Amino acid sequence: MKRWNQRQIMLAAAAFAMVFLLGITLVGVLVKEQALVTDFSRKNLAPCRRYPFGTDWMGRDMFLRTLTGLSFSIRIGLLTASVSAATALVMGVASAVCGRYVDGLISGLIDLVMGVPHMLLLVLISFAAGKGFRGVVIGISLTHWTSLARVLRAEALQLKESQYVKIAGKLGKSPFDIAVKHMSPHLLPQLMVGAVLLFPHAILHEASITFLGFGLSPEQPAIGVILSESMQYLAMGKWWLAVFPGVLLVMVVRLFYTIGEAMSGLTDPGQAHR
Repeated sequence: MKRWNQRQIMLAAAAFAMVFLLGITLVGVLVKEQALVTDFSRKNLAPCRRYPFGTDWMGRDMFLRTLTGLSFSIRIGLLTASVSAATALVMGVASAVCGRYVDGLISGLIDLVMGVPHMLLLVLISFAAGKGFRGVVIGISLTHWTSLARVLRAEALQLKESQYVKIAGKLGKSPFDIAVKHMSPHLLPQLMVGAVLLFPHAILHEASITFLGFGLSPEQPAIGVILSESMQYLAMGKWWLAVFPGVLLVMVVRLFYTIGEAMSGLTDPGQAHR
């Protein structure tokens, strides 16, 4: 029997994780209406065969509610991670091709953002932007691009010293053309891996600031709202209201990390024959 090599195992793990996450996202959208149905005749039921995650104080099915919340959080994570990755690409490439003044300005901005405690800055931006969905998206998008921008800046500075980029400059190509046609294609592997690894951070921080009361409103079905609401019922023995959503949140974050690690390994030339 033929054994799988390391790359095949990583590819299979990434494929499984993507299918699982896509399934949660789609099912969460499809069961949104059922997740909002209240029935006080079944309130505070412990996990059973009919309700595997139990029900809450309003008789809502916690399994459907958790799937809906995770689906909403995943979509927020995809949106904010995409915006952060695009910002990091623009900043990183501009820092390399637009001269020392722009490089110093962008490097100073990165140091400024990274110098402030992350959660504090996220809460301040979210609160200033009006909290809710808009505040969460703006806050996460403006605080998660710096680490990836540093990586892309370092790669772009190396590319700037390559012969083909220098030749393109001598042939009269503008910095914009050099950035788009000669640098960006070579930065795509790092950009893709970095964007995937931003997803779990975005999801966790969305849940965190929502839990603290500076994020999404209680009417929006997000995992942070579910966990925040469940805290006041833990002392009453309703452990399932927080345990199952929390475990699934950790599982989703771990799956995103699995995809990122797999993509990092698959794009690494050093692992091509493993």
